[in-house]
Amino acid sequence: MIKERKDNSLLWKYAGFAGQLIVALGIAVFLGIKTDGWLGFTMPVAVLIFPLAVISALIYKVIKDTAPKK
Repeated sequence: MIKERKDNSLLWKYAGFAGQLIVALGIAVFLGIKTDGWLGFTMPVAVLIFPLAVISALIYKVIKDTAPKK
């Protein structure tokens, strides 16, 4: 009989990534609101740009972490 290995390290890795994503997006939106108010923009430019930059950086991190090692 094959013994099943209960390894939750992958689960914790992705749960940690999800936490990072939520916190980073929250900070990016908050900083975007503050930046737009400080610069006096009528259109929320920073609120759109900062979260997109965070999402781009996290997608790059996921691709880099999951790429086969050379």
